[in-house]
Amino acid sequence: MRIATWNINSVRLRFPLVLQFLQEADIDVLCLQETKTEDQYFPAAAFAEAGWPHQVFRGEKSYNGVAIISRHALTDGQHNDWAGKSDCRHIAAVTADGVRIDNFYVPAGGDIADPDENPKFAHKLQFIDEMTQHFMAKPPKRQILVGDLNIAPLAEDVWSSQQLLKVVSHTPVETAALKKLIADGGWHDAVRGYFGADAKLYSWWSYRARDWAASDRGRRLDHIWVSHDLADDVEEVSIHRGWRSAEKPSDHVPVVITV
Repeated sequence: MRIATWNINSVRLRFPLVLQFLQEADIDVLCLQETKTEDQYFPAAAFAEAGWPHQVFRGEKSYNGVAIISRHALTDGQHNDWAGKSDCRHIAAVTADGVRIDNFYVPAGGDIADPDENPKFAHKLQFIDEMTQHFMAKPPKRQILVGDLNIAPLAEDVWSSQQLLKVVSHTPVETAALKKLIADGGWHDAVRGYFGADAKLYSWWSYRARDWAASDRGRRLDHIWVSHDLADDVEEVSIHRGWRSAEKPSDHVPVVITV
């Protein structure tokens, strides 16, 4: 089973890119974040016609939104609301093989890394804490967690750890919280585990860069984790950097795991 995660930054705007990726990368299950569309406008019929008819999605106008689309049956589609908001940041389903997939879009957190001054940052920290408490209470088994978690936890996940320590997504309070979620929540970071501790890994490059590839100031904000009982079943992981150069691209690229 090939599972991909991609913050697409508007599924309707970038539907042709998504379809091309699904076909070229031979994806079984695709988890999208920032779909940015109400459910009535989600391109469900077009995905079904292309060969991915099994879908669960939650969306709202212009913001957030998550979806799981699959070639094969999905059951038990559900979602949780986190940090006191019903803002379409989580959806889950169970594959035909009995593997539960949780797809998250964690709040970005704004620009000021101070929860007292910045409610968006406080929301982000509360969101991660609630995820940690949830998975501590319900340890994952035959489970995969994917999504844009908006935190690059390791020095090797950013272009310059020293220069980004005060930048939201790589501040010590965020990275410590995400590491705690992984460790205490019962997860194995499948992407980092596959590539090793020393590899520089990025999945996001800012739109603000004049030449994103030349400057290569990336961050690994998009993650795929597996429960420990699936860790040995991970066969391959890939980060599809080339999609950042597509016409009208998302600022994120797909991350793919074969289990």
